Amino acid sequence: MVTKEKVLEALQPVLEPALKRSLTELGLVRDIMIRESAVSLTVVLHPDSMEQASAMEQDVVKALSSVVEGTPHIRVRAMTELELSEAGAGRESAASKSSAKAQEAPIKGHGAGLEQHTILHPESGVEFIAIASGKGGVGKSTVTVNLAVALARQGKRVGLIDSDIYGFSVPDMMGIEERPVQVGNKIQPIERFGVKVISMGFFVEDNSPIVWRGPMLGKMLRNFFAEIDWGELDYLLLDLPPGTGDVALDVHQMIPQSKEIIVTTPHATAAFVAARAGAMAIKTNHEIIGVVENMSYFESKATGEREYVFGRGGGGKLAETLGTDLLAQFPLGAPDNHPAEPDFSPSVYKADSEIGREYLALAQTIIDRCAK
Repeated sequence: MVTKEKVLEALQPVLEPALKRSLTELGLVRDIMIRESAVSLTVVLHPDSMEQASAMEQDVVKALSSVVEGTPHIRVRAMTELELSEAGAGRESAASKSSAKAQEAPIKGHGAGLEQHTILHPESGVEFIAIASGKGGVGKSTVTVNLAVALARQGKRVGLIDSDIYGFSVPDMMGIEERPVQVGNKIQPIERFGVKVISMGFFVEDNSPIVWRGPMLGKMLRNFFAEIDWGELDYLLLDLPPGTGDVALDVHQMIPQSKEIIVTTPHATAAFVAARAGAMAIKTNHEIIGVVENMSYFESKATGEREYVFGRGGGGKLAETLGTDLLAQFPLGAPDNHPAEPDFSPSVYKADSEIGREYLALAQTIIDRCAK
């Protein structure tokens, strides 16, 4: 049986041409997906090595021939500036900082009696962004997943917590089939499309329902922060349950520095209900980055004509009510992905698709606003 561990072991001898070090040692083998023995993965190369991309792809295929039947699907891309710094002197620096953090005593947090993992400390450098909505069914998780992937495509180190404990959907939406493994006393999140993901869905058998009260929800959320090996992150996105219940309140208490994006449809009632989630953020002194309007219109593939099936103006009205900006308006639809594709996912738009480019633009807006 092909496993992620066997793939990485087989690729251990393959060296990055410019850096003269193992691809796996440098962490340059990403997005490993195994579906019915078919393997797909991404290889990240130094910009000086991109001329040898075809040769590197052949080296990877050859190295995998001992563990993989058939030809694996290999994607090759150049390293970002951040990845370049980590692969050189910056990598040693990041590792040293990580080691130093691991030796620090737990930091007392703002939640009642909560001993925060260092990732939650305001000086960790992690930007926390909670994605909220007033009601379910507005596409909040779709926005969260695609924003996380778009941030990763911009070269950012991104984590995603599926905090919708009752309605977890992120693993299925991203096409994740494997389960996390424990290394030492930490659980390794699953990496997909460059995003490190953790979800209650990984720990539930056969899509069983979760029957918990508030305190248990808070405990699980704390575990997601404290017991997961997140490594170094730039952004950690939290897909909140709809409404203003226990989990949303726990997030506001645990992460006072968290920012928030409110998702709604253009329907007046959806926007009216979403205003409650925004009001909760304002009451707890959390910065609202802006509003995303989902399902803004339906565009006919045959004629290109737009139909506003849920009405118009809800997102703009909500932004005005909350004193923030309308960041994006996404149409009603689904990615044009096929199950036979090696890196199939039901809900992630391709980077070169029209909506994929719109999510890249949204990601850049978020990066610019957080930088301020």
